[in-house]
Amino acid sequence: MLAARVLTWTLSLVIGAVYGTAATVAHAYTVAGLPLGLVLAIVGTGALLVAFRTLTGDRWTALAGGLGVVAATLLFSNVGPGGSAIVAPASPATEWIPLTWTLAVPVLVAIVVAWPDLSHLRASGPPAPASPRRLDA
Repeated sequence: MLAARVLTWTLSLVIGAVYGTAATVAHAYTVAGLPLGLVLAIVGTGALLVAFRTLTGDRWTALAGGLGVVAATLLFSNVGPGGSAIVAPASPATEWIPLTWTLAVPVLVAIVVAWPDLSHLRASGPPAPASPRRLDA
């Protein structure tokens, strides 16, 4: 059982890192001044983390996926040893986009991992319907 959980956490970390890499590279994409890449990266990351949490019912799986996204974001946002950068530097007009992406990832991870488990509310089911009352009695 523990081996299966560790394997799930590892796969979640790898999938998060792959998605984080793609989102970090694409987050600066804009269309007519609108940060389409940033919106898609944030929505996609949130959806990925919610899917991890929902499908496994485990906070640790969502945390592992989130750590993968955070690690990829930090790794690919820096200038490499040869002076090259995967993510192009921001201009003064768009410098808020990478800052937003860098801050949004840990906030998303924290929200998804800290969200309360509401599954016990579904398990009890809806309340029983009230029996009809007779008006002539």
